[in-house]
Amino acid sequence: MTAAMQDHEIVRKLAADFLYHQAKAQTGETTITMGQVDKRLNLAACQSPVAFLPSGSKAWGKITVGVRCTAPVNWVIYLQANVQITSEYYVASRTLSQGQLVVPDDMSKIKGDISNLPAGIVTNPEQVLGKSLQSSVSSGTPLRVDLFRSPAVVQQGQSVRVVSNGPGFQVATDAQALNNAAEGQVAKARTSNGQTISGIAKAGGIIEITY
Repeated sequence: MTAAMQDHEIVRKLAADFLYHQAKAQTGETTITMGQVDKRLNLAACQSPVAFLPSGSKAWGKITVGVRCTAPVNWVIYLQANVQITSEYYVASRTLSQGQLVVPDDMSKIKGDISNLPAGIVTNPEQVLGKSLQSSVSSGTPLRVDLFRSPAVVQQGQSVRVVSNGPGFQVATDAQALNNAAEGQVAKARTSNGQTISGIAKAGGIIEITY
């Protein structure tokens, strides 16, 4: 008796559905173009084939997606696919300088394929407004979140207020900041008696220590 063979179209649909699910993590419209299964390939029918991405692969752009079977037989095949994600994102509307604080006029919203752009593309201006650039960018450059840093709320040499909190007590003392720190980062300071302390930088020149 001839063994049942796997329908190639079921394999392609499984892979496409898997890629659509993966692409949901991205904001935008998804278009998937699936390659064909080699017609010369005779695969035994599989009870529950499973689609997967090879280790280290991203889920968009020109990619390879795998489908494996473990019962009643073992086989693995790979298909080529192109996952295009069209979404709105932001580019520099003019040349921006290192250290510059970004305002709305510094950004322009465009719509295009983001599948081949680097990770961390800015899709919402609130992600970067009021932050400063770590390096200069030219006009038209897609903006990435990792190009920016939050402004320092504690600056080296500044007089700061160190607030220590613990169960049933709060103590505050003046000190001098030893480093720059954005809100939520670790800041160090030296108190009037020469003691060096570390705490969390807060807006208003405050370093908070929680016990």
